[in-house]
Amino acid sequence: MAFNQTVPCQPSDPAADLRAWDQLVDDVGTGLSGSLNLRRTALRLLTMIRPRLADWAMVVLPGDRQGALTIVGGDDAGFHAVVSASATADTELGRALRTGGTELRHVMTDAEAEADLAGMIPHPRLAAEAATMRPADLLTVGLTARGTTIGALVMIRCEGRGFDDQDVTAAERVASRAAMALDSARLYEERGRIATVLQRSLRPPSLPSVDGARLAARYRPAAEHLDIGGDFYDVHGRGDDWLLSVGDVSGKGVEAAALTGRTRQSIRTACHFDRRPEVVLDALNTVLFDEHTKDFVTVVCARMRRDADGRFVVDVASAGHPAPIVLRADGRIEPVGVGGTAVGMVAKVQYRPVTVNLASGDTMLMFTDGVDEAMGVDGLYGVDRLLGLLPRYAGADPEVLCEAIEQDVLEYLDGRQHDDIALLAVTCGD
Repeated sequence: MAFNQTVPCQPSDPAADLRAWDQLVDDVGTGLSGSLNLRRTALRLLTMIRPRLADWAMVVLPGDRQGALTIVGGDDAGFHAVVSASATADTELGRALRTGGTELRHVMTDAEAEADLAGMIPHPRLAAEAATMRPADLLTVGLTARGTTIGALVMIRCEGRGFDDQDVTAAERVASRAAMALDSARLYEERGRIATVLQRSLRPPSLPSVDGARLAARYRPAAEHLDIGGDFYDVHGRGDDWLLSVGDVSGKGVEAAALTGRTRQSIRTACHFDRRPEVVLDALNTVLFDEHTKDFVTVVCARMRRDADGRFVVDVASAGHPAPIVLRADGRIEPVGVGGTAVGMVAKVQYRPVTVNLASGDTMLMFTDGVDEAMGVDGLYGVDRLLGLLPRYAGADPEVLCEAIEQDVLEYLDGRQHDDIALLAVTCGD
């Protein structure tokens, strides 16, 4: 959308001018309130102020990276570019960005005007556009909202339409209204970026390759439009020594996501030094226990080591989490007899591991209570139903097993809401 209109200087009625500026300020306040898209809000502002307030304008906002500025506007209101903030350091624009103040400058017609404008408008295309509008007044107004200067509005008037005191006051009022809308859009987009980074960091990881074993996992958050929830699984280690963990944190939403991140990182750090599950859980409890909060985590950890015969010796410890289940190659079911206090509830807990052996074709299944506590028309799904399902998948690939369990739980729910669901299975044998 191109803008190159000018309004010739005409005799003015001060009272009428004041009413017109009041109306423009109101229009800006209401017109910018309908969008939380930062660039769209800036474009809307430029459309509303031209040509009533300026013949040419641009909005300058912080860029997505440190030390960068985003510029929107010019002859084509849809134009945008990213420039270095250092280019504005000693200019009116730089001062407005630092102080939130107002800078008014008259640009003369001599040959130095273009170079002068290039110093004030830090993009060659926009500086060249502005240089064609001589003689001109250039007005830079800081955009300040909630006590912070978030950008600047730069406006040019030419052909005798200089900015008088009343015009400058009107521009400052418009900038004040616009700044609140722009800042709301900026905060909304910033929170969106934070959520995206958080989701990326907490999204269930890709499973590593483990010699002599096959791993599989399934994850379904309670709200299917989200990528993260309060359940997690992870696998850390190398060579013939691995730690598997599955857990469920208390709470919901952002608080649960933050606790999930702390828990996963604490487990990762602890098992870097010692992969014994009772040691990992003790370290996690030490990190997370806080008598002033009610946060807690249920988690089961399993250290898996391969012996000389190719079998896996698995040491398992649990902190208030559903116990793993071993599915033997011949279809026998063996729940692992572990239990313990959830992490974060009391200051000192002694976690006691138990040991199981996995031969070729044996599978150990770890899961969260989103499975056994899934609520259907007949009540809870329950561990007994899970135990009844498992034997028919003896010897199956762990991916097939996890998929079958998830599907069975969802069919039992029959469309009802559910808690987060996490499954992690390991099968001995390549």
